[in-house]
Amino acid sequence: MSDREPMTRTYRAALGIATPIVRVWGRLDVEGEEHIPADGPLLIVGNHDSYWDPVVIGIGAIRRRQIRALAKSSLWKVKGLNKVLDGMGQIPITRGSGDSGALDAAIAELRAGSCIGVFPEGTRSLGRTLRPRSGLGRLVTAVPEAVVVPVAVTGTTDITRFPTRPRLHVRFLAPPEPMREGEAPSDYAVRVVEEIRRLAPISIAGRKRRRLAARAAE
Repeated sequence: MSDREPMTRTYRAALGIATPIVRVWGRLDVEGEEHIPADGPLLIVGNHDSYWDPVVIGIGAIRRRQIRALAKSSLWKVKGLNKVLDGMGQIPITRGSGDSGALDAAIAELRAGSCIGVFPEGTRSLGRTLRPRSGLGRLVTAVPEAVVVPVAVTGTTDITRFPTRPRLHVRFLAPPEPMREGEAPSDYAVRVVEEIRRLAPISIAGRKRRRLAARAAE
């Protein structure tokens, strides 16, 4: 008998609203769902180029798990959105501050068998190469029994390029080599992100890409 964590009604409703955009308009293609265990502590680790990444990855994984993502705490300041995020089980984190409280909350959820979503680059790439933060390695160190599943998501930066339709692709990968003896948490995160980025190179959002192209033409 599976002890799979039940999905909350709010989580299903929120992703249900976005599903037509992602699956129909975005022509979502999902690979590697078999790498996602149906239950037990799980870390979903992705690249981050667009605000849409958590939504698209969540929809890609919805047949298997509810993802409790570490999300920037400023989102909880938006009236109404804070209740939705809480209902979805998301975890607020103050970026760039070594938010130990958020990591402690994520560790507790992992130990309870939840699936935690992590974007080690910390924020959207915006065309930059960002050094992954150590949080992923710290979570793995604290909960070594957690399964780590990298995910490469592409096409999300094209969602804003209306009327051009995006082509969304989510690829869940097999767990990477475990953390090596003596390997620093930040180095482990770098290694995992490098594997993801080989399949999902840094991409600039549609509108920003057009502005950069216009400047280059001046």
